[in-house]
Amino acid sequence: MSRLTMDHRLSPVRGAYLIADRELLSAEALEPAVQAALAGGVRLVQYRDKGDDRERRLAEARRLVPLCHEHAARLIINDDPELARDAGADGVHLGRDDVSVAEARELLGPGALIGVSCYNQLERATAAQAAGADYIAFGSFHPSPTKPDAVRAPLGLLKRARELIHLPIVAIGGITPDNAAPIALAGADAAAVISGVLAADDLTAAARELNNLMRLHW
Repeated sequence: MSRLTMDHRLSPVRGAYLIADRELLSAEALEPAVQAALAGGVRLVQYRDKGDDRERRLAEARRLVPLCHEHAARLIINDDPELARDAGADGVHLGRDDVSVAEARELLGPGALIGVSCYNQLERATAAQAAGADYIAFGSFHPSPTKPDAVRAPLGLLKRARELIHLPIVAIGGITPDNAAPIALAGADAAAVISGVLAADDLTAAARELNNLMRLHW
């Protein structure tokens, strides 16, 4: 089990968590968008690219690692622990169809940050905690323009999870600075956002507003 699982209050999984989704970001826009979010206080970034061009994905991830580290932030890779290892990223985020937490931990080592999508399933979250995950994610809490067919999670799930889960809890799905306060109050440590920041006219201002709001309710 990673040392980061000891106390959710000591984890870097806090505040605004940017998902840099390549479906929304061109190659030219990727790094400026991440830079803008980091300037707004984001300290956790997930690189998400479902494409099959591994060479391009690896090159992009490698460029994001030092950019995040310059801001004392962590870079997480979506779905692909091998890419995370080869890029020198700080961890991986796993979905239901990905490798197990144990397999990712063996590949990435004890210091890696491993997150698990739990959708609206509390049982999956408790299993991930037992397996040694570093954080768990629930959602979607609001309609998501990125994943319109995503299962919906009730706000009460966060309150129940906070009683049983000692890991950081991430909320995802249609979250913006305008609707994040109830999510923070219900027990989420972090809010993962895509369009909530990337679609804003001022990415830095949107990231700062969301980050400050989440931290205000810790």
